[in-house]
Amino acid sequence: MNVEKIVEKLTKTNKTISVMESCSGGGFSNLITNVSGSSLVFKFGAVTYSNEFKIKMGVPSEIIDKYSVYSLEVARCMAKAISDFTGSVFGLGITGKLGDKDPNNLYGDDNKVFFSIYDRDSDAYYDYDILVDGKTRAESKDELLNFIISKLDFHV
Repeated sequence: MNVEKIVEKLTKTNKTISVMESCSGGGFSNLITNVSGSSLVFKFGAVTYSNEFKIKMGVPSEIIDKYSVYSLEVARCMAKAISDFTGSVFGLGITGKLGDKDPNNLYGDDNKVFFSIYDRDSDAYYDYDILVDGKTRAESKDELLNFIISKLDFHV
């Protein structure tokens, strides 16, 4: 995982990133803020674990109702909403289900995570999903974050 490279690329191009995370529980925010100089490029990280706070941060409830909170559509809305909220060039939205049943969100494949990278400069979305297979929740998060960093490195 090379988060340092992401920070370096963002710094050189004078671009910024913010994230709205759900199942990653702040993992991305933690990784990037571990890098010296990240304060130049990382504007904001929000852990919106509940539907209520995804909606308060700008995800339309109709999208959650129609597609489920565990969907690419919601990840896209999260990415765009956090970019809009912070004015960041890049917005990253992460949502998915890491095994546990959620009585508030009954639909969605176990261990499937969706994420979207929104690029404000080109008004483009880069969409991904991954089936994680870690034995523990922490291992699944690590697998997810490694995958996100590899894709983000390609787009920033």
